[in-house]
Amino acid sequence: MLTKEQTQVIIGGYRNDDKDTGSPEVQVALLTERITQLTQHLRLHPQDNHSRTGLLKMVGRRRQLLSYLNRSDVERYRIMIGRLGLRK
Repeated sequence: MLTKEQTQVIIGGYRNDDKDTGSPEVQVALLTERITQLTQHLRLHPQDNHSRTGLLKMVGRRRQLLSYLNRSDVERYRIMIGRLGLRK
C-alpha cells in the first residue's frame, strides 16, 4: 500500500505541470510502484490468490495505459518505459 508521502513523491516526479495528477505518465508510475510492492508480497505469500488476481488486473490496466500512450505520443511512451525500466 502506498502512503500519501510516497504517492506525492511519485506524482511529483512524473507530472507534466503543477496541477497534473492524472496524466497517463503519473498513472503508469503509480501502478508500477503498486505492482512492485504486490510482487514482493506474493514472493512471501505464494498462495495468496486474491492478491494475485489484483496484481493481474493492475498489470492489465498499466498495459492499457501504455498502449494508449504509444498510440497518442510515441516519444512520451519511449521516455516512460525508459524511466521505469519496462520492456524493450
